[in-house]
Amino acid sequence: MLAVFDEGGYLGAVSYGSSAWRAVADASSSEERVEVIVSVSTECFPDLPLAKAMERLAELEFTAVEIDVHDQGSHLQPDKVAAHPELAVLECSDLQRLRPVAVSFASADTPEMYDRFTACCKLAKSLGVVTMVVEASELGTPFNGEIERLRKLVAIAAGLDAVVGVKTAAGRMTHDSETTASLCRNVPGLGVTLDPSHFIYGHKKQASWEPILKYVCHVHLRDTKPDTFQVRIGQGAVEYGKLFSQLERVGYKRALSAHLPPMEGVDQVAELRKMRLLLESLL
Repeated sequence: MLAVFDEGGYLGAVSYGSSAWRAVADASSSEERVEVIVSVSTECFPDLPLAKAMERLAELEFTAVEIDVHDQGSHLQPDKVAAHPELAVLECSDLQRLRPVAVSFASADTPEMYDRFTACCKLAKSLGVVTMVVEASELGTPFNGEIERLRKLVAIAAGLDAVVGVKTAAGRMTHDSETTASLCRNVPGLGVTLDPSHFIYGHKKQASWEPILKYVCHVHLRDTKPDTFQVRIGQGAVEYGKLFSQLERVGYKRALSAHLPPMEGVDQVAELRKMRLLLESLL
């Protein structure tokens, strides 16, 4: 396994000799490393068309974006990307000067899922994106079955020069750091999309994500309290400075992505602006 970098920074652990390793290693040798960047998810404006969401995010002075492609999403959906790949590329053509840094994929675990994932990896490659964010299976799924599923996803992504970052989430196989680390050890090339909120919400004492830090290839951020999954920025228990120091210690140099679905009665624009300024202050 090797920690590798592209023009955007840290990519995560990939297998020696894999096509993803060769691609990012070549990029690393020819490009200068840059610092951690602040990005934002298109899910922050679910009620706007994708082009309009990009426009609003650019107006808020974000410079990088994570594009959601979800079955239940309001922007791009995996089945439509698979059926009409050219149209999907066209919909992403007006990025408003935002640099795409990740594609978030979420689709039902059906026989068609792998074809849809392949199509989304091809979309990512056309956009110059390396990181594919995926969900883990629901908690209770046989461990060996999840390993096999993730190995297939990693193989598909590697064939298209992408890296898979399985997202930490309550109620899924990545609900705790030890299980997540075990998945990474058993699936060569698998990275982690760290979402600290799931280690805080529902816990009397914050759970540790230390065992998975070396696998992190992407980060989702909001503010969270033990009894409330999302709160206004500054009112929760997420220690952004401590988290950044932990990531810095393992050489993380990729994206910190604001992932703030709108809250009722809360000014979404103000929250996103606060999050951007907070994250930029850490850098």
